[in-house]
Amino acid sequence: MSLFQILMLGATLFFAYQIYRHVQELDDAAPPSGAASGTSSRPSLSPSALVDQADAAYEQGQIDEAKKYLEEAYALDETNVEILNKLAFVTAKSGDRIRAIELYERSLEIDENDDLTHNAIASLYRTEGAFDRAKDHYLKALEIDDSYAQTYYNYANLLADRHEIDEAKAMYGRALELQSDFPQARDALESLERGQ
Repeated sequence: MSLFQILMLGATLFFAYQIYRHVQELDDAAPPSGAASGTSSRPSLSPSALVDQADAAYEQGQIDEAKKYLEEAYALDETNVEILNKLAFVTAKSGDRIRAIELYERSLEIDENDDLTHNAIASLYRTEGAFDRAKDHYLKALEIDDSYAQTYYNYANLLADRHEIDEAKAMYGRALELQSDFPQARDALESLERGQ
């Protein structure tokens, strides 16, 4: 083999290696497969744009469409608590409470001090009959923010479900102390007082 042929072989190998590296960089930069499923007919949107689309769809009563947008946003940003909570909410609305609980649990792994998320997951646990789990989350929500009347009302509903009537009355009363114009709490308290 002549020197010229050796140089040509070396140049060919060098360029082949450069093309290989370039293709690898493109593969590494590409979104994971399935992250943009169903979006080939439209340009990719940012997570915040997808959330805006989901909000608009939800306002129009299109729960499944809102869920689709939020699933796409979640695939792009798995640590965004707002996206997780909205996805959990529409997932519960669509009837999949177990998946919604999983999403809220994931959200709490990221931010365990979000009283609204504790409230939301507690309500789902209550609906599923997991009263002890619901109670734990209501108590955590109250520990984080003891001035939110809705948490006391929700917790009182759980206590009433558990036939802990005196405790439920106290929680309805506390909700009314914090928010005197809370007709649901007033009606529930009056109902319990009439029942005894």
